[in-house]
Amino acid sequence: MSEIPGKVRLDKWLWAARFFKTRALATEAINGGHVQLNGSRPKPARALQLGDELQIVRGQERFHITVLGLAERRGPASVAQQLYEESEQSRQQRQEQAELRRLEAASGLRSAGRPDKKGRRQIHRFKQMT
Repeated sequence: MSEIPGKVRLDKWLWAARFFKTRALATEAINGGHVQLNGSRPKPARALQLGDELQIVRGQERFHITVLGLAERRGPASVAQQLYEESEQSRQQRQEQAELRRLEAASGLRSAGRPDKKGRRQIHRFKQMT
């Protein structure tokens, strides 16, 4: 964990902590209101400090974290995980949401789309009967 005295830009830190794959995606998320810093909506160049609290929405996942370290460079995932601490409640909610998504996918409910070959045959048979 490379400790940098002072402050680091929010978009750089989100990228270095591996919440987003690129700085551009991090900046887009910040500008889109998906990142809150200490309860307010920041700008990408806002300086982070140790102890700041972040709420990050990435897709269907929500993170509530506390900043423990500052870094401007993207390093290994093991180092990136040492830059923050996720609250226990946030971790549990993410696990519950993941379990619900897994159960929905396993239930066999598919979105309405174009019918497959078997479905088309059933439609043709039904139309011929009437």
